Amino acid sequence: MADPDAFQPTRRSLQLSVSGEQARILPDEHDDGWVLEIGGAVQSHVDLHDPTRIRYEYLRRVANVLDAGWPGDRPLRILHLGAGALTLPRYVQLARPGSVQTVVDLDRELPTLVCSVLPLPEGTDLTVVIGDARAELARLEGQEFDAIVLDIYTAVDAAVHLTGSAFYGELLGHLTESGVLLVNIGDDTGLRFLARQAQALEVAAAGAGLTGAWTLADATMLDRLQAGNAVLAAGSALDGQDQAGLHTRLLAAGPHPAAVLVPEQTAALAARIG
Repeated sequence: MADPDAFQPTRRSLQLSVSGEQARILPDEHDDGWVLEIGGAVQSHVDLHDPTRIRYEYLRRVANVLDAGWPGDRPLRILHLGAGALTLPRYVQLARPGSVQTVVDLDRELPTLVCSVLPLPEGTDLTVVIGDARAELARLEGQEFDAIVLDIYTAVDAAVHLTGSAFYGELLGHLTESGVLLVNIGDDTGLRFLARQAQALEVAAAGAGLTGAWTLADATMLDRLQAGNAVLAAGSALDGQDQAGLHTRLLAAGPHPAAVLVPEQTAALAARIG
């Protein structure tokens, strides 16, 4: 990547051909970073001076699971479903140089815009695939990944084909023997969508011979069933560790106030929400 002190990004905007939304890259109002805005809503944040700084809490929790699953700087093979501003691929490259990463996004223009305005760290090995996440996953037959990150807006009635036990089972089938699936779930007050997806991932995990789904989120969000983002995680990278020790490490990693639910607790939360 160009020296961030010498490289000066500029505001850019364009129309996304598939979604029809306007995408803009703008200076952040609160720090010296940059944000990706799509359809008037801020989607991602990038700090070119320190790409390991992840401001969005749910994405920091995803990074915490990667860090806990593979201590040290071992390179990983990661599939990202949903591009955003490529915040997580930037983090992975600096934390684990030599990682091989693939990103799938529906809008062809988005990765080009992001990379042209906010260059990736030097040495990043990133393949960009344009298309629907589920269709492109089917074309990756035989390919396995240490981690798959599903970070596409779904909610209750959006992209329903990218939710549910069948799709989660397909994703789990593309993991290595020590892999992990991480799913970002955004939900409204009541968290009924989160509960359904947690139950769906539990079914898929059981079908793959796994323990179940972990949940990482803001503690207040889960306590009060408030709107927000939670991360569901499942895979051998979690099952192969001491559960109590892993829980302690993930809880300590934050962001705080943090809640980390082991599979039994995730199942209990989903049952309580109903």
